[in-house]
Amino acid sequence: MVLEINSAVRGQDGYVTVNGQIKNTGSSIFAGISPLRGEEKTASPASVAGATLVDSVGKKRYLVLRDTEGRCACTTGLTLIKGGESVPFFAQFPAPPASTNEVVFGLPTFAAATIKLSG
Repeated sequence: MVLEINSAVRGQDGYVTVNGQIKNTGSSIFAGISPLRGEEKTASPASVAGATLVDSVGKKRYLVLRDTEGRCACTTGLTLIKGGESVPFFAQFPAPPASTNEVVFGLPTFAAATIKLSG
C-alpha cells in the first residue's frame, strides 16, 4: 500500500484540505481499512478520520474536522481496495498559523511525511 499526497491547500476559510490517493500496488485485495479511521468507531467508521497534521514549530497537533453529528470532514465509505487500484481521499483540518508553511501529515499504518502547505 502506498499513500500519495497530491495537495495540501490552506483555504481562505481557515481550513487546510489534504488530497491524495491510497494505492494498492499489489495484486491482492486490501481489506485493512479500519485502522485508517483512528479511534473513530461510529460516526465515520470507513474513513480516513485518523489522519493528523502536526505543526512541529508551533508544537500543535490538528485532528480532522467534525460536523455537529461527529462525522469527519474526510473521505468515508472506504471498504476494499483491489489490487492495482487507487482510491482518492481528502481530509480537512483547522489551519495552523499563517507563518506555518510545513506540517507533518500522519495516517495510521503509513509513515508520517512532511508536506508543504500552499495557498
